Amino acid sequence: MENSILSTVDRHASSESMTSRDYYADSYAHFGIHEEMLKDTVRTGSYRAAIINNGHLFKGKTVLDVGCGTGILSMFAAKAGASQVVGVDMSNIIDQAQKIIEANDFKDTITLVKGKLEDVELPIQQFDIIISEWMGYFLLYESMLDTVLDARDKYLKPGGLIFPDTATLYLAAIEDQDYKEEKINFWDNVYGFDFSCIKGIALREPLVDTVELKSVVTDPCMIKHINLLTAKKEDLAFTAPFTLTATRNDYIHAFLAWFDISFECTHKKIKFSTGPHAQYTHWKQTVFYTPSTVTINEGQTLYGMLTCAPNARNNRDLDISIAFKFDGEEETKVDYKMY
Repeated sequence: MENSILSTVDRHASSESMTSRDYYADSYAHFGIHEEMLKDTVRTGSYRAAIINNGHLFKGKTVLDVGCGTGILSMFAAKAGASQVVGVDMSNIIDQAQKIIEANDFKDTITLVKGKLEDVELPIQQFDIIISEWMGYFLLYESMLDTVLDARDKYLKPGGLIFPDTATLYLAAIEDQDYKEEKINFWDNVYGFDFSCIKGIALREPLVDTVELKSVVTDPCMIKHINLLTAKKEDLAFTAPFTLTATRNDYIHAFLAWFDISFECTHKKIKFSTGPHAQYTHWKQTVFYTPSTVTINEGQTLYGMLTCAPNARNNRDLDISIAFKFDGEEETKVDYKMY
């Protein structure tokens, strides 16, 4: 997800006080973001397969689409046989979604409601199914998971379904000397000038990018599993231990995070991954550079702890810390900020 033009931001806010909350909703009115997401065939194709290929779950059912955007998921649900679909979004894109719904002859099945889900009145009070594409970079950055959990607690019938219903976050270590040189060490010498004061800031800002599988030098480790049917908002702040075992002799320049999504309630399980081993998605992967290069030997294990919490000023931003060490050695800890 990318934030673009700041059209509704308080112009008097200082850059230091700004967070993504200041322009989160309105940024999703810009068509480029929706074009990127719709053209993400892994993302959109997985949702289509999970919904359209499971008409037996949707036929005659009521469906709530949380953060409906252009209405694509709502239309999948209607096409799968849902009796009534309600889409909610607080972005101005919903004005175009209404035209799209009408142009595709779904106006009798799909009702769109503009506003924050927590504030609006919905035409139905209980739903059989909730659908939502809520995931952000690093799974939780700018994600709508808290809103989906609110929707579940307020509107989902007992025994109701959520699409998707599980998400799993993974961590591995990578060799990334060339890119680290370009992104981090670049500040040591900028056209002959010392810009190194920026180096520490750049290091603590995770990089969202695609990483080749050949760069991964350890086995992956699961650091967070979320079951949307049972998860609580408090679960979104967590501390998880990890162990990363080297698959070859190499160097570690960064940690790499990605997530997998699963529709466990479908007849034939639909899953997709955003990892370096999988087909490209617009979520890419998230890179956390280490302050110094770590030498690791095949079979050697790096021990660590990852802490993630919503930022106090804006719960769509994340404060992340990673502490790591080899057995018997001194720990290194880095605090990262995804703003």
